[in-house]
Amino acid sequence: MDGAELKEHAATLPREPGVYQFLADGTTLYVGKAVDLRGRVRSYADPRSARIRRMVQGAESIDFAVTDTETQALLLEANLIKRHQPRYNVRLKDDKSYPLVQLTDHEFPRIEITRDPDAAATAFGPFTNKGIVEVVVKALREVYGVRGCSDHKFSGRARPCLDHDIGLCTAPCTGEIGREAYVEDVESVERFFAGETGALADPLRRRMERAAQEQSFERAASLRDRLEAVEGFHEGRGEAVHDAADARHVDVLGVSTEGDRAIVARLQSEGGQLVDRERHHLSIPDAGDGHAGVLAAFIAQYYAERELPDSLLVPEDPADAELRGWLESEGIDLRVPGAGREATLVDLAIKNARRGDYSDDPVSALAEALSIPRPERIEGFDVSHAHGKAAVGSNVLFVGGEAETSGYRRKKLEERNDDYANMRALVRWRALRAVEGRDDRPDPDLLLIDGGDGQLDAAREALSETGWDVPAIALAKAEELVITPDGPLDWSSDATHLHLLQRVRDESHRFALQYHQTLRDDVSTVLDDVPGIGPKTRTSLLRLSLIHIS
Repeated sequence: MDGAELKEHAATLPREPGVYQFLADGTTLYVGKAVDLRGRVRSYADPRSARIRRMVQGAESIDFAVTDTETQALLLEANLIKRHQPRYNVRLKDDKSYPLVQLTDHEFPRIEITRDPDAAATAFGPFTNKGIVEVVVKALREVYGVRGCSDHKFSGRARPCLDHDIGLCTAPCTGEIGREAYVEDVESVERFFAGETGALADPLRRRMERAAQEQSFERAASLRDRLEAVEGFHEGRGEAVHDAADARHVDVLGVSTEGDRAIVARLQSEGGQLVDRERHHLSIPDAGDGHAGVLAAFIAQYYAERELPDSLLVPEDPADAELRGWLESEGIDLRVPGAGREATLVDLAIKNARRGDYSDDPVSALAEALSIPRPERIEGFDVSHAHGKAAVGSNVLFVGGEAETSGYRRKKLEERNDDYANMRALVRWRALRAVEGRDDRPDPDLLLIDGGDGQLDAAREALSETGWDVPAIALAKAEELVITPDGPLDWSSDATHLHLLQRVRDESHRFALQYHQTLRDDVSTVLDDVPGIGPKTRTSLLRLSLIHIS
């Protein structure tokens, strides 16, 4: 894209806060935030660095999203960076994104908290405090009865589920409420997220007062707490900042960079005592970002789903107005100490960052060893059976080198004593769900198959048949050889990237074996079909029959 094309694109953008993405072949190259989208994107016609010049030249289109505030733009930018891992942004490698709330595009919309909203859904956020979001969503469901169940549980029901019995859902699945009335309730939920606090606060207050009149004081106290969370939802929710000497929770950050990598050390101080320290790896596409740019990216991306500290001590100002505005709105004191004990703490954090090993990031090491882009999301596959009986498959997920159990899936397979056919069926099942848009997880960056050449060939056949373009390798147990389409790799037993693959392989094996044993041990008898005989009675009768036989 040249300067003239870029200016032409920029002219179509609104003069409002939001985020923008430079795209090429459907891939996000760069994500940025802006107070004025049109003016900010137009400035790229005169790139400020060689890195940005390369990015603009490689871009084919620009996408954007308008936000209500600069703070929302800051948080949405952090979400998109962590989701897409664009090559021209500073990227934190070991974190999650900020939560959003979505109302799905169904005849009877579902409300849920998510980090990866559906394309057709109406999404609100992102938010920094997941705990408060959960309280608010539960209160909305109690007041308006919007469903939270999956499509599978919603369809084909003969009677309402437990959510209806406890007052969380009006049960549109069984016709307990008509679509017109249900949509009105959904619109009330939308009004609340659009800023109309009374849409939820008013009915909660009436319920609280009624509970107090009925002397249901515990219920009234619970409603009072929810009301406080709801009334503060659209306002700054940071607590009052304490004096430095009395701060309950202070985070101290130090930075070290080497080439296109950085390490940020975080020290945590409570009551004047150091209680925790950790190091985090980041990818930096250009040394021109400097320590200030690394700090700004780290702070925005790290403090998701975490309690914010009372104070942040940093070695230099991140020089990001939106970031500083967000921290101030949350009541966070950002300081660059010049002397005294706080400056000593910052020096200590810097020393911890410099002592970090740039080679101890197993995900980056794996990318280098396989000559592939960083595999942030790795899915592992294994099958388990007993001579063809109780055949099952497992599909586990690792994100940033750590197990993400919410992304685990399992499948019962056709009973046959054929490991290759079973693996082909398992991977085909996952691939079809992905290409047909039936899997709610993002596509992985790498598939790891438990087995050798045969299992890998079977998996690759399934990928080819379905057209799912994801690289796949295998890890053989006997010799711990990494099997790739180009041949086996024999890595050192001390290699951190081999240890990562072993953890994925072992977890997929454990998860498959666990499911297989569950099915294998689920023994059925003729007593299962007798009305009125439950598990305990059935067990007692079986035990008596065995005693009689003996």
